[in-house]
Amino acid sequence: MGVRICPGYRAAGVTPPKLSVPRPTLPNVSTSANAGSPMTTVDVSGATPASDGRGLAGRPLALSPSRAADFKQCPLLYRYRAIDRFAETPTTAQTRGTVVHAALEHLFGMPASLRTRESAELLVEGAWAAMCEERPELAEIIGAADDTKFIADAHKLIATYYTMENPTAFEADAVEEHIEITSGGIRMRGFIDRVDVAPTGEVRVVDYKTGRAPGAAFEAKALFQMKFYALAILRTRGVVPHRLQLMYLSDGQQLVYTPDRDELERFERTLTAIWSAIQAAVATGDFRPQRSRLCSMCEHKARCPEFGGVIPPYPGPPAGSPPAPSPATDPGAA
Repeated sequence: MGVRICPGYRAAGVTPPKLSVPRPTLPNVSTSANAGSPMTTVDVSGATPASDGRGLAGRPLALSPSRAADFKQCPLLYRYRAIDRFAETPTTAQTRGTVVHAALEHLFGMPASLRTRESAELLVEGAWAAMCEERPELAEIIGAADDTKFIADAHKLIATYYTMENPTAFEADAVEEHIEITSGGIRMRGFIDRVDVAPTGEVRVVDYKTGRAPGAAFEAKALFQMKFYALAILRTRGVVPHRLQLMYLSDGQQLVYTPDRDELERFERTLTAIWSAIQAAVATGDFRPQRSRLCSMCEHKARCPEFGGVIPPYPGPPAGSPPAPSPATDPGAA
């Protein structure tokens, strides 16, 4: 197992807590259409299906790590994902990640003595079977012929997890913790994979990644998500997490980071700037495309003027969206 400490920060061991957690539920999966073709997508936003393939947002917008990343990458992509909610086809890797996350969440709902690797592998199989039974179209993502390999690859990720920690030795304080708060004028929303609390009060935030650890040049993007969750913990629990831990299950690497209060408060100002820019775009409908190398993986080229596409009419701000910031507000000031 490899552990990489971000430059300028220290690692800190945390004694696992002795609390149990409720058994989590599998994500809701739904289908909609995109440009006339059936697609499968994970629906976690209360979206309302529309006849043109949109799943228009059915609740007020909020800032999450993924949507913040979308807006920074391309404001038009943010619109299509957060407001229009056009369906996107999940990859096999994304689907496998969903299954492994579900298995690990259920694992901590079991008595500690039963949290063996064999149990986790059975949970993988059960999670996949349950998802396919509820939504048979999910199996189309990988194809019937690849089902055995799909499960075997998921089992490999579980095997790597067991080389990184022993889940029979501790209890989690929370798994798949839903965060939805307003802090500093920002509506924050997200799910934290796992929160551990030591008997002495130290908090550890854990996030599972089913891919490989990023190179040093891409660590900042990974840590953006963890700082987001650390700020949420600070605002909901009143404590700065002692340790943020990203566990990469493809290669057994860990990215460990120790934040401080001043840093998280500076980070909150960064989020305020992003949220202010989003509010302004939501109010005006001005979501401009931003071309980059990541466009090669985008499914919205037919709707993007950078690729000769046509932007569909703006449906307007979702119900309950906050007003645009004052003209005197400078979103880049933070």
